Amino acid sequence: MNPIQLFSVASRQAEWLAVRQEVVAGNIANANTPKYLAKDITPFSAVLDTTAMTQMARTQPGHMAASDLTDENIAVEEAELNNEIGMQESGNSVSIAEELTKTGEIKRQSELNTSLVASFHRMMLMTVKR
Repeated sequence: MNPIQLFSVASRQAEWLAVRQEVVAGNIANANTPKYLAKDITPFSAVLDTTAMTQMARTQPGHMAASDLTDENIAVEEAELNNEIGMQESGNSVSIAEELTKTGEIKRQSELNTSLVASFHRMMLMTVKR
């Protein structure tokens, strides 16, 4: 993996995490809204599979073009129904405990992403100094 690709993958994951945090916050905000169905977004691995960063380069005009890196690859969809909570009487499917777990996952992934980029940046600076 080239250093530039590492930074672009980290940037793409940061964008994905921001969108996921927004969706999770919307679920929490609508926890008491009747007939509100919880939402989630496409997993990052699926988004990464459809981006140009992991696909082969197009070297000839006759080759098939790779898909562009756009937010169209991140789809907001209805979350799977939580078996513990099920559908509430109001028709709402939001589980606060599950949404808070997702928030914790987002926080951990953001911190890991940031620390990996910072470590790699320091390593590149040490290499350039020599």
